Amino acid sequence: MRLPRELSIGQVADRTGLSISQIRFYEGEGLISPPRDGGGRRRFPRAELRRLSFIRVAQRLGLPLRRIRAALAGIPGGRPPTPSDWERIAEDLHDDLTQRIEELTRLRDRLTGCIGCGCLSMKTCPLYNPDDQKAAEGPGARLVERG
Repeated sequence: MRLPRELSIGQVADRTGLSISQIRFYEGEGLISPPRDGGGRRRFPRAELRRLSFIRVAQRLGLPLRRIRAALAGIPGGRPPTPSDWERIAEDLHDDLTQRIEELTRLRDRLTGCIGCGCLSMKTCPLYNPDDQKAAEGPGARLVERG
């Protein structure tokens, strides 16, 4: 059986596990740009399956869309990524992913301690920030973000 060269948005949703609205959102964000047929319907080249799958995984890992967009910028839509494309993307995202892993590890380890202690000792709690003293260090969860 020969596979069709182009897929409808519903077929792409079925193949990638993304909803149709997510696919449209990614299009609106400029992450994909499927061509349209004579009736105005999106027609996805099969190569877009890899691109959309990468976007899905990258988002699940917590990468912001701006980083995903930057990583995919060198790959024109409609053609499959080459091994050198993937190598470039991996190198580009390596430091971001390493930082994210470190942050998640700190969060996991500190949350485990909090759940275990029941916060009976606020003096030793690694997440306790009395009177918001960490505000001077900037926005965000300073105790989690900075080991």
